Amino acid sequence: MSQRRVMLGIVGDSAAGKTTLTKGIAQVLGAENVTVICTDDYHKYDRQQRKDIGISALHPDCNYLDIIQQHLSLLRSGQPILKPIYSHSHGTFQAPEYIKPAQFVIVEGLLGFATRGSQDCFDVKVYLAPPEELRYNWKIKRDTMKRGYNEADVLEQLKQRESDSEAFIRPQRASSDIVVSFYPSAPETANPTGDNSHLNVRLVLRPTIPHPELADLLSADPNSAVRLGLDRDMGKPVDVLEIDGNATQEQVTSLEHLLCQEVPHLGSFCSLDGTSQVGKLVGTTGEILQSYPLALTQLLIAYHVLKAANNYQ
Repeated sequence: MSQRRVMLGIVGDSAAGKTTLTKGIAQVLGAENVTVICTDDYHKYDRQQRKDIGISALHPDCNYLDIIQQHLSLLRSGQPILKPIYSHSHGTFQAPEYIKPAQFVIVEGLLGFATRGSQDCFDVKVYLAPPEELRYNWKIKRDTMKRGYNEADVLEQLKQRESDSEAFIRPQRASSDIVVSFYPSAPETANPTGDNSHLNVRLVLRPTIPHPELADLLSADPNSAVRLGLDRDMGKPVDVLEIDGNATQEQVTSLEHLLCQEVPHLGSFCSLDGTSQVGKLVGTTGEILQSYPLALTQLLIAYHVLKAANNYQ
């Protein structure tokens, strides 16, 4: 049991915000305590081969799901792996990397929950589900600025991938403990130049893991900036925590303090005063922005990871 690693899975479609979410969580847990794995490295084919074959990276047949599952099991038990590396910048494979897992392992990618065996490796499972219009804008911005595509190429790729997104990516939502949906308060803010620091967040909290007791703390008032309600997701009852993008530090303090009181390790990150990378975003002109919805989402997920770690002590 001393070798047991705590595993966090973060799954979502391309450009759903997985890397941004992961960075803040890793900082809270401590970079030296975290190993980050991307399941996109387990593609079977490089970019040109996928184009020649006519298969998308989202399709299970384009990924070594059996090796993903095997490697997750090894990492969970504290054993090292020889992990493949896929370069998104060039669309090609590089030399594999020897990975020895730290105390916490964050696994992010497209198909982390695609098999039951992989799902069982995780202590906490998070699915990212932004509105498709917003995700499209994020993908266009990322792929044109960082991956060498032009906008027409990205739009065509999104069109071609839609059937695979529907068939293979979105069903993984059902396996998650927390569903994270960042969304604009008004449709006109969901544009490529929008300020993502003002996005709201909707957190679906499934009863598959024990969440902090929020009922006595948060308002059910729909006009409150931080509110808790009941709903159904994929046919099942869930709690829903919503935080507005224009919430002030004063309005989020009670939730922030609740998380930090239950898990003392979070204390140094609970001022949300701009001194850490928690809740940080890069603006359209390169400026660093602060998002309380993002910060509290990262803190809540880190809370669950640390709670899971306490169970193994």
